[in-house]
Amino acid sequence: MTPTTKAQYQIHFCVLLWGFTAILGKLISLPALPLVWWRMLIVVVALALLPRVWRNLRAMPRKLLLSYAGIGVLVALHWLTFYGAIKLANASVAATCIALATVFTALVEPWLTRTRFSKRELALGIAVLPGVALVVGGVPHGMRIGIAVGAVSAVFVALFSSLNKRLVEHGDALTVTAIELGAGTLALTLLAPLMPVLFPAFAGDLLVLPGARDASYLLLLALACTLFPFALSLVALRHMSAFSAQLAVNLEPVYAILLAIVLLNEQRELTPVFYVGVAIILLAVLVHPLLGRARPLQHPEVLGASEAKGAAE
Repeated sequence: MTPTTKAQYQIHFCVLLWGFTAILGKLISLPALPLVWWRMLIVVVALALLPRVWRNLRAMPRKLLLSYAGIGVLVALHWLTFYGAIKLANASVAATCIALATVFTALVEPWLTRTRFSKRELALGIAVLPGVALVVGGVPHGMRIGIAVGAVSAVFVALFSSLNKRLVEHGDALTVTAIELGAGTLALTLLAPLMPVLFPAFAGDLLVLPGARDASYLLLLALACTLFPFALSLVALRHMSAFSAQLAVNLEPVYAILLAIVLLNEQRELTPVFYVGVAIILLAVLVHPLLGRARPLQHPEVLGASEAKGAAE
């Protein structure tokens, strides 16, 4: 097996594991806030055991550290709204909304990087609108708030992935991940007392230990679906083109929706109109890499903070 072929298998395995994050979010009974808080805390504790992380942390300039910490707050808000969307709707709806991150990135990244907007990528944004309309019309009325929250989550993905691509080459990948998730954990800790007032649907007690079932799922979520695929993806991305990586990463919502059908029977909650809308959105997202020539993958480390959105852009 050639290194390129092996890398293809590795990155698709990583994307499959990321697809399980939505399923585990549905299976864990905790509200969104404690779910995300425990997920981030477990990853940070695991990374804190690595001497490499502490060495690089001590050598990092204060200004850069604070920049990564700020991005970490956006990551925390992304995960909070992502799992909030799962709780308010279901895993399929949340995964579909996150597919919009590619479109939002096409709009947000030029603004953050002060570059010209791409007319083709703006056309991509327009192309998904019929799909969004069908998705909204294809879910029960009570789930529509979940779609709104999921769309907000996709905006946070666009923001932090664009910022990460500007800064990530200045720091070690694992150290950047530890800083961002550590800052995110702290931000959620400070936000927790306000959550019952601001977003009661997300609120939950951080100091109550999860039950055995939830704890097992949280460990799977943090270690098997976050740290392990992060490390494996960094190995795979050394032997892949930007196009191949982007195409694989864009399949994550497909995997998540298929897993939700197989494991959670979510197709019973949704109408055929929903899946037509999903097909339109995913078609646009999968076409996204074709809009321009594949560029060298210079910043694979953006995978460290989330389920790889925008990794290959």
